[in-house]
Amino acid sequence: MFPSSTLRLGDHELPGRLFVAPMAGVTDRPFRMLCKRLGAAYAVSEMVTSKRELWNTLKTSRRADHTGESAPIAVQIAGVDPLEMAEAARYNVDRGAQIIDINMGCPAKKVCHVWAGSALMQNEPLALKIVEAVVAACAPLRVPVTLKMRTGWCQAERNALRLARAAESAGIAMLTVHGRTREQGYKGHAEYDTIAAVKAALTIPVVANGDIDTPAKAAAVLRHTGADALMIGRAAQGRPWIFREMAHELGTGLALLPPAVEQVRQWLLEHLVDHYGLYGEFIGVRTARKHIGWALAGIEGGRDFMRTLNTIESCSLQHRMLDEWLQAYALRHPSWPPVAAAANDEQMRLRA
Repeated sequence: MFPSSTLRLGDHELPGRLFVAPMAGVTDRPFRMLCKRLGAAYAVSEMVTSKRELWNTLKTSRRADHTGESAPIAVQIAGVDPLEMAEAARYNVDRGAQIIDINMGCPAKKVCHVWAGSALMQNEPLALKIVEAVVAACAPLRVPVTLKMRTGWCQAERNALRLARAAESAGIAMLTVHGRTREQGYKGHAEYDTIAAVKAALTIPVVANGDIDTPAKAAAVLRHTGADALMIGRAAQGRPWIFREMAHELGTGLALLPPAVEQVRQWLLEHLVDHYGLYGEFIGVRTARKHIGWALAGIEGGRDFMRTLNTIESCSLQHRMLDEWLQAYALRHPSWPPVAAAANDEQMRLRA
């Protein structure tokens, strides 16, 4: 068993060791708030660009919206210019960020193409200059700076340990390592030996990330790496209650019973209302489809229902149809079925 414990990050005390990973197009404010309600101790925003000319766009303004979100508010920034990154850090702190996270882990081609994200791991001098600039900008504001990276750029160059040591010396307060290289993207399997080596070498908190999709896997990764916390990404899509399941089993050694369908219905519908409020009618009904699709992946009748729901262009009708479908489903299945770890491919296919 792994008793729940707090983790200090600057002036902030995190009430547990299960975190929500930053995911573009997923971890917006409504989703972060839902995950926190369901057991996540900490959540990092979608990445915000360091390009000043994009700060006033609707996309960035939504990503910088923290209305009603519980502290600490963590914002991830992405870019390649140290001065721009420092300015982006100050900009987001002015708008409510209490922790700044630097993105050196995103493997997306459109990000790496401009040498941001995990591409920075190929240029350690530049990566370190960015860390130093952001830390220098945040230190007077008493805002901790964290860093998310991968094990390296490719199989032949796993430089996470070297870069992690340099980042700690430069003032990083916490480090997250995804157990894949940039070359892997999200293919293959995460490896945890590199994370264990980083944890053994550093004194700051180290967070393990990658393929942590069940309570049993969470316990195994904690044992193998000695990590201070775990960051959950894709496994929370459509199943945000995974955090309370993991917390319960890690703390007691006993599996938590699946939630009642009625409870899931309430969570999903409340999330949709919050989602619509952030995005409005046109964008809201469309971006909500992926969240609903993830939740219904592998559920009896879910695929056929999604084919119909994906044609709906009204938020109110989308909400009502899901409500009615879940009520009917609850009559046949009182408890929500457990999701197998291998269901992630199915979840991705059900994306709108």
